[in-house]
Amino acid sequence: MNSILKSKITDKCAWIGSEIANQTDWIYQLSPPILAVLDQALKVLEAKKLNAPEFNKYDAYIEDPVFLAEIEKISNELENGYGFIVIRGLDANKYSEAELANLYYLLGLHMGDAVTQNARGDLLGYVENIGDKTQKMTRVYETNDYLPYHSDLSDVVGLLSIRKAKHGGLSSIVSSSTVYNRILEQFPEYLGYFYHTAWYDHLGEVEPSLTPVFSYFEGKLACRYLRHYIELGHERRGMPLSQVQIEALNIFDEISHDPSLRLDMMLEPGDIQFCNNYCVMHSRSSFEDDDDLKKRRKLLRLWLKMPNVRRLAKDFPGRNGIPKGLGQVA
Repeated sequence: MNSILKSKITDKCAWIGSEIANQTDWIYQLSPPILAVLDQALKVLEAKKLNAPEFNKYDAYIEDPVFLAEIEKISNELENGYGFIVIRGLDANKYSEAELANLYYLLGLHMGDAVTQNARGDLLGYVENIGDKTQKMTRVYETNDYLPYHSDLSDVVGLLSIRKAKHGGLSSIVSSSTVYNRILEQFPEYLGYFYHTAWYDHLGEVEPSLTPVFSYFEGKLACRYLRHYIELGHERRGMPLSQVQIEALNIFDEISHDPSLRLDMMLEPGDIQFCNNYCVMHSRSSFEDDDDLKKRRKLLRLWLKMPNVRRLAKDFPGRNGIPKGLGQVA
């Protein structure tokens, strides 16, 4: 079996942003019957006085066959379709922040298992401008800075918009399969470097560990990328990146930032975005927040381990969550 994919990816996951920007097949609109089912589940949680993430799927399990069929459809789209989906229909004016969080978390639990996002063991992450940018270990999502394209340490990442920024804060995604196709077409001599393992400073680990950027296994390509953590991992290991490695990463970044490849969107309050971390990288533009703390940009992040996830090669180990109590706390 070839470990390096040498042909262009033609599956749906190899989308080009400029070609699908005006399409609606990546948008899922919650129907009135589905919303009614969710409202009933919300009442069950309220009666039990449960709030996310302090409940499991069976505390308010939804048995409605139409709902379960839609969840299966969404999960299949994430693994075998575009690799991302935007869910709309939750009225942010109707629901409180806690109710939105409950609905979002319940949806996620019917798709997969929530996994921890930091050493504190948080199952819901709050994406807000609260971090100290002078600290090297501050995670960029906790600031208002531009967030480079990357993939998270889970099968799927979800974002629920609670409030928008005063200005900016666009969500941007790009297909890692399309990036791969461009590298294969324009810079094939660099392709092998992305299959070699690099030192990643994986959050939650005491020491950096090895992972390649690309892995091809059982007919599917998987990607894991965040340049800052590669550079930090090599720095901590005392093994500087070679010039050719730096050139390869520069090529990766240049292609990823091609305006024609990416898909930009503003997540309105109540919108939910789910992305498969193995085939979609996500980013965010910088933003200006409101002076009023109660009006500042806020999103809720969810990391999911999915039951229908692709199998991964041994040298591309699955990363579902950050071990509680280990490594960095951010």
